[in-house]
Order: sequence, then C-alpha cells, then structure tokens
Amino acid sequence: MSKTYLVTGGAGFIGSNFIRYMMREHGDVFIINVDKLTYAGNLANVADVASDDRYCFVRADICDRKAIGALFGEYDIDAVINFAAESHVDRSIASPGVFVSTNVGGTVNLLDCARSAWEDGDGSYPPGKKFLQVSTDEVYGTLSLENREEFFTEDMALEPNSPYSASKAAADLFVLSYGATYGLPVNITRCSNNYGPYQHPEKLIPHMILNAVAHRPLPVYGDGQNVRDWLFVDDHCRAIDLVLNNAAPGEIYNVGGHNERSNIEVVSHLVAMCSQYLDDEGISTELIEYVEDRKGHDRRYGIAPDKIAEDLGWQPQVLFREGIESTAKWYLENLAWVRQVADVDDSRDGCSE
Repeated sequence: MSKTYLVTGGAGFIGSNFIRYMMREHGDVFIINVDKLTYAGNLANVADVASDDRYCFVRADICDRKAIGALFGEYDIDAVINFAAESHVDRSIASPGVFVSTNVGGTVNLLDCARSAWEDGDGSYPPGKKFLQVSTDEVYGTLSLENREEFFTEDMALEPNSPYSASKAAADLFVLSYGATYGLPVNITRCSNNYGPYQHPEKLIPHMILNAVAHRPLPVYGDGQNVRDWLFVDDHCRAIDLVLNNAAPGEIYNVGGHNERSNIEVVSHLVAMCSQYLDDEGISTELIEYVEDRKGHDRRYGIAPDKIAEDLGWQPQVLFREGIESTAKWYLENLAWVRQVADVDDSRDGCSE
C-alpha cells in the first residue's frame, strides 16, 4: 500500500538526497516536499524528480499553521520527516532569533498539525503514523580530544554550546514531550556531519573546493584540530528510512559514520584531490589560512551508533576515502551549480563544518 510522506526542507541538502533515495528505493511512496526556499533551499536539488507523479512541491514555511494544516487536510499523510532547519552555526551566533523561530517554533507547529490531523477521539492514533525529527549530534555538546574512546550515546545529557544546537535540543525536547503528553508516535535521529552532493557551499567541503578552484584562501578555524565524525548522506538516508518504518515510537537513534577526522585533515585531503583532478599546481596547502576560532567552538564530535546497529541492523556502508573522493568529484564536475547557489562573502573568516 502506498505511503504519503511530508518531507520538510526537501529542497535542502539532506532533504533532497532523502527524497531521491526514497523514490529510488520505494516504488510505493508519494512525497510532498515542503520548503520555504530560503538561501539554503534550491529546487535544482530536486529537479530530477520534479516531473515524477509520486512527488509534489509546496512552497511554505513550517511556521505557517494555515499552510501546513491545509496539507494535512488535503492529503492523508502517513509520516512527517522534519529536515527543515536553520543549520549554519556562524549564522546562529549572529542571529539566534531566526533559529529559535524556525527550529523550535516551526517544529512545534508541525507537531500540532500532525496531532490535530491524526489523533482519534479517544486519544489514540491510526497504525503507521509517525513524526520523525531529524536532529544533530551537536545537541550533546563537545567531547575531549584526549579521550578518543568516549562517544555520544542516546542517554547522554543534552549540553548544546551554540544557539543552533540549543535550538535543535529544544526542538527535540518538544518532540519527546508530544510523545509523552499526547501519545504522538515520534522518533528522533541525531546524526554526525553529513557530506555528499548538493550541500550548500557555506559548508566546509564544498566551500573549500570552491575556494581552492579559484585559488582563494582556505580559512580554517583555530588550530584546525577540531574533530568531526563524517557520514555520507546516502548512509544517513538509509538510516532514516529504517527508523521511519521499523523503529518503535519514542526511540532516539544516533547515526554516525565512524569516520572521525580533524578539520585540517579534511581540508588537506580536499586540496590534494582538487589539485590532482584539475592538474593545477596552484591548488596547494599554501592556500590554507588559520583564522580566529569560532565562539564556543566544540572540540570533538563522535557518535556511537551501536543502538541503531543492534535494533535495526544499520551500518554505514560508504568508507570515508571513497565517499570524499566521489563527493569532491561531484562538486568539481558541477561547479556551475556550486557557484549558482554560493553565498560568497569575502569577509567571512571561516566556514561551518
């Protein structure tokens, strides 16, 4: 039986990859892509599915109760997968209110609309309904560089250190509260740093590639030793699919790639690949510039994905060396797309991981 999914933020990086993944892997889905089309949303990201009968796009703000409510009235929605979020840490430091409005207020509005549409008179919900909140490992705060055996687990306290991560932590708590108070069937996934095609050029990997090709400085925060766990976006999409269709309501799952790398290691690797691929000796590590560190910059993220492996059988399939090479090649072969969506700001000192 066909399922109807409301995917918010589906014109963004992870959302658009998820839509393509679901339509590729499942013939019996109908996907409603809701996106406000801010600077980070681009319909070119989903152009290859735009004419598919199993897909439709609606331009709307997740904070708009009337617009979101109308979608629940028009369609029998089986699940909401909420990718929509302001996600750039530097932007959250400059303008935290926008992050509170979208990431917290928008999530609460989606929860309210789903509850109103799905809840039966006795407070129960029809089988198969699900609200899945796509969150981030940043809600846990930071780990020490010295103890590399310590990882984020689902039962750890939330200790966000940026306005962005605080807004995502608050949204997570609202999701859990709707499960506890109203019985709404909810799940939360918390992922490590995603990489892959169609990521906005303000993020580390595409930003460094774009600058390297133009022989522009490659700004690296602090000493460059901040460590992130990198997850190929298709591996993340597969995890969300498993949680959506197999996880018990109320469960939280960490999704990580077991691919911890320092920022300077990732940038240096990108420099080498770009130089080799383009046969350009002007692309070298001499372009790297260490800049003043970001305020509240978390030192290390590391996820233990043991729970999702044990409960749902998920494991990352893409090794970092393979994923980063295919990703870099994609950006180098799609520089016109990268330049089209790039928000180039010469005054920016660094870029988000």
